[in-house]
Amino acid sequence: MVALLNVHPSRTHDLLEPDELTIEPRIPVTNYIDGFGNRCTRFVGPPGHLRLSSSTLIQDWGYPDLINLSARESAVGDLPNHTLSYLLSSRYCEVDRFSNIAVELFGALDHSWTRVQSICNWVHNHVEFNYQQARPTKSALDVYTERVGVCRDFQHLAITFCRALNIPARYATGYLGDIGVPARPPMDFSGWFEAWLDGQWWAFDARNQEPRIGRVLMATGRDASDVAMTTSFGQAPLSYFSVVTEEEKTPSADEAKPEFPFVDGYSISTPQ
Repeated sequence: MVALLNVHPSRTHDLLEPDELTIEPRIPVTNYIDGFGNRCTRFVGPPGHLRLSSSTLIQDWGYPDLINLSARESAVGDLPNHTLSYLLSSRYCEVDRFSNIAVELFGALDHSWTRVQSICNWVHNHVEFNYQQARPTKSALDVYTERVGVCRDFQHLAITFCRALNIPARYATGYLGDIGVPARPPMDFSGWFEAWLDGQWWAFDARNQEPRIGRVLMATGRDASDVAMTTSFGQAPLSYFSVVTEEEKTPSADEAKPEFPFVDGYSISTPQ
């Protein structure tokens, strides 16, 4: 089995406690970084029940996702090599099937942050969220046709639209607690996506159509198949899992926050 249940290496400097995966019964494990830069735990599971668990504390800056309305797309010829794979079709993102659709819906829009956000708006407004309609084989084309799905389906469709317009986009998974928004139990791991604009990756979320606080990245990949919480090479039915992401305020939390953030003149509102 391979598990992707650790905080992404890009956030390790924010960890206030060790971030280690505990396996019961205790067995040998190997940790490695995969081709997408994710921290992975590899092990051979013995017959019988297997329990994976972890708990850690991470420092977050406490503001919503950054917004940069002036960020622009790059011409394909100017893109860095490492972004090119995020323009291609993948397991759940049939880019070649969406070329005409994407151009018809979004081709006339400014080649900037606005176009990616418009894609998120369209997916959010045209796809219904329904856990009962989830299935492991659902692709972006299925979501576009059926107009229903869970968070990963929202992101797959948005990613596919972006790639069809030559905007590099990758799937992201992690923790997203209900900080600053009404609670929606039960908690779960969350999926969102990142788009390449102005030379860097920016977080977008077609399911949660508002900037969110406390987004903690675990892994990124071409789509959900690259960032599964566990990949089993053999029979390993999941009997139960629970995810809890809670805000822990400390007396020094306000002192630790950076100054109010601005990105190219656009302020990011802070929660009350």
